[in-house]
Amino acid sequence: MAYSGQVTVGGPPDVHELSDLIISKVAVGPMNNNAYLLRCRATGEQLLIDAAAEPRTLLDLIGDDGLASVVTTHQHADHWQGLGPVVRKTGARTYAGRDDAEGIPVPTDVPVDDGGTINVGRITLTARHLVGHTPGSIALVYDDPHGHPHVFTGDCLFPGGVGNTHDDPAAFTSLLDGVTAKLFDALPDETWVYPGHGDDTTIGDERPHLDEWRKRGW
Repeated sequence: MAYSGQVTVGGPPDVHELSDLIISKVAVGPMNNNAYLLRCRATGEQLLIDAAAEPRTLLDLIGDDGLASVVTTHQHADHWQGLGPVVRKTGARTYAGRDDAEGIPVPTDVPVDDGGTINVGRITLTARHLVGHTPGSIALVYDDPHGHPHVFTGDCLFPGGVGNTHDDPAAFTSLLDGVTAKLFDALPDETWVYPGHGDDTTIGDERPHLDEWRKRGW
């Protein structure tokens, strides 16, 4: 079946098969968080984005081939509830945005800055630091050489708007400016967007609404 990006807590993962990378999306926990397992086809190495909850579900998804690394997109607790058990079981190296690392109770092995890269096998992810939802949120961009880019946005970009900035106008402006400059201005319309909760979208589907979001203030 074609990948849809639609998953439910307790349901099966949805698998997006690219030429060099396999992306498995699963929903976990009471806040319907998305976790993404990335597998390099060439090497079999695996990376998990957001060990959000339900470590047993995540470990079953990882399987017997091990886990090289876990990236936490930001410090909010619903995105790291499963991190400790997953790291203890797999020995995976941990990554997080430098300015959010102190807010994550599992130590961050590698603090990530804007433009920093994270490898999974022969696959390279590029981090984009986005300020507003939290001080150190990161999105991860995979520029597929055989197709269009893919971006994992945590809670910074969703279908219909940017992440929650808690009615703080300065934080909202910062987040929208960052998302505009680092994602919308840098990536083509075909770019697939994998958010921290809910369904996927594309840059092209959201681009026409940027001015609308700015006017409404959220």
